[in-house]
Amino acid sequence: MKQRRNKYMMLLPVAMLIASLVIVGCSTTRRLEQGEVLYKGVKGIEYANPEKGSLPEGLCDNIEVAVDAPTNKNSLLFFPIGLWVYNNMDQPESGFKKKFYNRFVQEPIVVSDVRPEVRTQMIDEILDNNGYFSGSSSYELVSGKNKRKAQIKYTINAGKPYLLDEIELLPDTCHLTHAIDSLAMREPYLQRGQQYCTDSLSAVRTRITNKLRNRGYYYFKPEFIEYLADSLQNPGNISLRMTLAPSIPAVARQRYLTGDVTMYVFRNQGGGDPDTIEMNRGRLIQMQPSKFRQNLMDECVTFNRGKVFAVRDMDRTQSYLSRLGIFNAISISALPDSAAVEPTLDVAISCTFDMPLETTIEANVSSKSNSYLGPGLTLGLTNRNMFGGGEHLSVNLTGSYEWQTGSGSSSVFNSYEVGLTGTLSFPRFIAPKFIPRRKYASNWTRLSLNADLLNRPHYFKMAQFNASISYDWMSSRYVNNNLTLFKLTYTKLLNTTAYFDSITAENPAIALSFRSQYIPQLSYTYSYDRTFKNSKTLRYSISLTEAGNLFWTVYEALGSKGEKTLFGTPFSQFIKGHAQVVYGHRLGGKHWLWTRAAVGAAHAYGNSTQVPYTEQFYCGGANSVRAFTVRSIGPGHYRAPQGDVNGYFDQTGTFKFEFNLEYRFPIAGPLQGAMFFDSGNVWLLKSDPNRPGGELKGSRFFKELATGTGVGLRLDISMLVLRADLGIGIHAPYDTGKSGYYNMESFRKSLAFHLAIGYPF
Repeated sequence: MKQRRNKYMMLLPVAMLIASLVIVGCSTTRRLEQGEVLYKGVKGIEYANPEKGSLPEGLCDNIEVAVDAPTNKNSLLFFPIGLWVYNNMDQPESGFKKKFYNRFVQEPIVVSDVRPEVRTQMIDEILDNNGYFSGSSSYELVSGKNKRKAQIKYTINAGKPYLLDEIELLPDTCHLTHAIDSLAMREPYLQRGQQYCTDSLSAVRTRITNKLRNRGYYYFKPEFIEYLADSLQNPGNISLRMTLAPSIPAVARQRYLTGDVTMYVFRNQGGGDPDTIEMNRGRLIQMQPSKFRQNLMDECVTFNRGKVFAVRDMDRTQSYLSRLGIFNAISISALPDSAAVEPTLDVAISCTFDMPLETTIEANVSSKSNSYLGPGLTLGLTNRNMFGGGEHLSVNLTGSYEWQTGSGSSSVFNSYEVGLTGTLSFPRFIAPKFIPRRKYASNWTRLSLNADLLNRPHYFKMAQFNASISYDWMSSRYVNNNLTLFKLTYTKLLNTTAYFDSITAENPAIALSFRSQYIPQLSYTYSYDRTFKNSKTLRYSISLTEAGNLFWTVYEALGSKGEKTLFGTPFSQFIKGHAQVVYGHRLGGKHWLWTRAAVGAAHAYGNSTQVPYTEQFYCGGANSVRAFTVRSIGPGHYRAPQGDVNGYFDQTGTFKFEFNLEYRFPIAGPLQGAMFFDSGNVWLLKSDPNRPGGELKGSRFFKELATGTGVGLRLDISMLVLRADLGIGIHAPYDTGKSGYYNMESFRKSLAFHLAIGYPF
């Protein structure tokens, strides 16, 4: 009783405050000083001459930033309780009222604090900087019923912009001025008729400076280039003269050559004995004992003694050394050589080893594209400098227990998986030189071995082993390539249940896709990823996989007939392709509209009549059509018999199409929301009498697209995104007993809930 009484006593001040709100009213201007007006935000910005759409890109954004000023925020739903507390309560000395007061009180932001007259001056300066010298701006207060509250409306009259007319470059008196003039003449902006803009002129001198620093002028800075503008010679136009600042130091006027290059390699623990070796690029001083492949210096350092000094060489050398992944600190410095006859810069490169061994123990919630969710544990050991050249040897032991998310599925069951993977990665391209690749990006060669055990209770236990060699490289800034030169996979059913045997006995296609077999593969993936000014993102990838063709060709050449085997086990032969396009468009702020389209096809031939089950397509799930659970739709308008859980096994196909549309928006802090629309299905390229309606037919294509909508929440905490999606079915591709496009059996049965990690695309 005493605890309950204390709770009531705690609630009493709150009740009194609420009663005070009702009795006193909602005044938020009572204590404003005489003549002060409460600021309620920007009413709008009116562009009178010319209109907003005629102004240069970015100018309006700068003006909006100039007029942006914070207002008093509502801190209790839609009620400005902070202002009410300031205007209607005296500051308590102690107790709950004091805590309440300090928690909610807000001092009013008034128009005089915003200083709109200063903001119009800022707008006028922005107009001048963009060539609108005859432009002007003004403001007015817009009040409602309460004259002590007002918004501010700004009016912009930009007028006609001034254009560049005569452009006078530097007198050609030395190598420096000659170089600046030659670079300036190639600048697209420094042309007659361009609109005057100080930001553009600043960008020009920055670009010129960067190029000069790659031509030996290491100490040159952008502020050493100045402009003189004259608007009187030709009214409405700007005559521009380029000059050099009078206070340029002598070192900035000198053109430097590259002198001695010294590379220091320090141990992670410090100390050691120096070992000096002369290399082609310079002198290597390595603290021993340590593991470092010495010819890496010639591969990573791009400086050449006697060559014109270029900052570009500093950046490239830094990048090459960093991508090795074996140093925790890299510094490059250039210092003048006072003893040299010509201006010369000696280069010192210091590298400190990182710890080579890294162990990881990771407990996580794993989420896969097939909608399986569950706890997992990964134990990893990595040596990041196996042979002294940045080679990575990693061994990972993974175990997970999974269950399928989503409701309304007949295929919900638990499983476990255990896998061991070993990968040896070389940070260089061990491949023919004719393959194009970007020299300044990381190129990797990877050798991998993997063993995996998958257990599906009540059905089967399957083991899979594979070995592969692959290459990863960039052929341009936005293009990544992956070539799996060879991958050999062996799958074997260790044991099966009687129920699973009855399923495969009734459906030969499923039996063939699950049989023990070798899968020798060659695959290539082309990926393009580019963001345009943080407002648009385009990603697309195209992959092509072939299996068994080389083995089949060799067997045919040797005269082998019939089904061909490898070590007494048949090998699969098929071709598979997949393409995906993802496009994101920023609507404003953190509001994005994302679209995705994906299509894939697989065809077995020669030594196989069916594509292996692990290589077939499926639809539905957390990253697909989210109104349906994984493998619960397709192929085509085929539907597994009601109550038959073997739908998990036969609802796959050899052709797939999916389309997704998702609107993502912020809610609060790291919490984001989403609304989405999904559509897709899988089909068979070969008819299967046991799955009627599963074959791809153009006349039925759109009717057989499963569609759904839904809402979701995303918790984006830096490196991890937790996602919850509720899908709502609109159209099922199979017969549900209902007519019309909306043919879901009931609203409850049309719902599917998914938990996942990461964005769906």
